[in-house]
Amino acid sequence: MKKSKPKYEIFREKIKVILYGTNTILGRMFDLVLLGLILLSVLLIMMETVQGINQKYHSQLIICEWIITAFFTIEYFLRIISIQKPIKYIFSFYGIIDLLAVLPMYLSIFFPGASILSIVRALRFFRLFKILHIPQISHQSVQLREAIEASKEKILVFIYFVLISTIIIGSIMYLVEGRESGFTSIPMSIYWTIVTLTTVGYGDISPQTPLGQFIAALVMILGYGIIAVPTGIVTAEFAKSSLRNSAVSTKKICTNCNSQVHFDNAKYCYECGNELPNN
Repeated sequence: MKKSKPKYEIFREKIKVILYGTNTILGRMFDLVLLGLILLSVLLIMMETVQGINQKYHSQLIICEWIITAFFTIEYFLRIISIQKPIKYIFSFYGIIDLLAVLPMYLSIFFPGASILSIVRALRFFRLFKILHIPQISHQSVQLREAIEASKEKILVFIYFVLISTIIIGSIMYLVEGRESGFTSIPMSIYWTIVTLTTVGYGDISPQTPLGQFIAALVMILGYGIIAVPTGIVTAEFAKSSLRNSAVSTKKICTNCNSQVHFDNAKYCYECGNELPNN
């Protein structure tokens, strides 16, 4: 005689189908309701910061936010109990976002104003990609993630170089311009350097001496290069990722690096540039 499943297990399976079953009718309906509530929640938080609306409808806005928070809280715990490995979900990207979506309202009990941080619920719109389940979008997102991961060491080295450069340039500008021109300290001069390098240029501090203006011009020109470098690094890695995913494994094995992933008509190894064998 076949042993029937406990009611608890049946309940878990039903909840799992609704919460994680993006290909089921109930699952898609739930996802659409979830996205609607996320959008409504973000709009409510925005309206709360509008003085005229907040003064007139403050109580109604807070009640609606607490109702949505209660829904998200129940959903969060249901996601935990409905899967076999809850720890994996809790520390996953979506798990952390789901937790951050409910914490601010509870923190607002002890820290008034913390409810504004509920705007992080907008991050839950990333679930739209899972709901739409469009292969092209999923493929591109994977390639972008691979490119960023492959670029992180180079970008960290680049940021380290930029930080050292801003300290040196800021110190030079402090010596050249002095307090009379608004460069009242080295930290303030570093602030000016960062603002100028990033081509933001608030204009609250500006060099007055010819030498200071010449240095500022060089920093502005350097700023365009600084913007281009990280973009170029990620773009190059993205191109590599695209090539790897579009390439096929052939009989052409590089004799230098042993790489086997090339285009069928490739003459040179993509990894090291070594000439590939003809066979």
